[in-house]
Amino acid sequence: MEIRIQHIFLKLATLFSSTVFCLLLALPSIAAEGAEETDTSDDLGGIFDPKVERREVSRDAIDSENWEIGLYYGVISVEDFGASEIKGLRVAYHVTEDFFIETSYAQTRAGLSSFERLNGNVVLLTDSQRKYSHYNISLGFNVLPGEGFVGDSTAFSSQLYFLTGLGSTNFAGEQRSTIMIGGGYRVLFTDWFAAHLTLKDHLYDIELLGSAKTASDLEISTTFSFYF
Repeated sequence: MEIRIQHIFLKLATLFSSTVFCLLLALPSIAAEGAEETDTSDDLGGIFDPKVERREVSRDAIDSENWEIGLYYGVISVEDFGASEIKGLRVAYHVTEDFFIETSYAQTRAGLSSFERLNGNVVLLTDSQRKYSHYNISLGFNVLPGEGFVGDSTAFSSQLYFLTGLGSTNFAGEQRSTIMIGGGYRVLFTDWFAAHLTLKDHLYDIELLGSAKTASDLEISTTFSFYF
């Protein structure tokens, strides 16, 4: 009986010694794997580093001039006397970003009426009476601000606006009170230079061809203006 018990204890001791020996052999491998995991975590920490480098951003200095002056050129259709080129001057004061006050003056020379063309010997107006000029003071309202794009990388500030005002029209030797309504599209190329495309309608009472009526002179023009 004692020999059998000793034999069992001998087997257990041999098994324990083998297990310990195997663990001692495996320790270097486990240590190496742990080191690799530590290196990987360091790499991941470098990839997801929350530190963000700030870059310097320079902003253009936007001028705050409220006065605008410009010259314009266009075409006006003088009722019953055809279309003529017109040249003028406009000055505006921008009260706020939403509205402005504008005054303008322009002049042209009216052509022949359809009646004069059909009757070659008939002359309704003298050369001095064909001189046409008008001025007005109007209030402008800015609407729909946006940007106009040229290509993929260039953009300019743009604005639609409406105009309404009162003025005077000098034509056929007489001065007539005038109501003006219109609108335009403005593109700001820099903080001091802009271009306008403007459409206006000048309404006034006239009695020239035998009957009184309200004339409607449509005008379309292009303006190049400067802020100061």
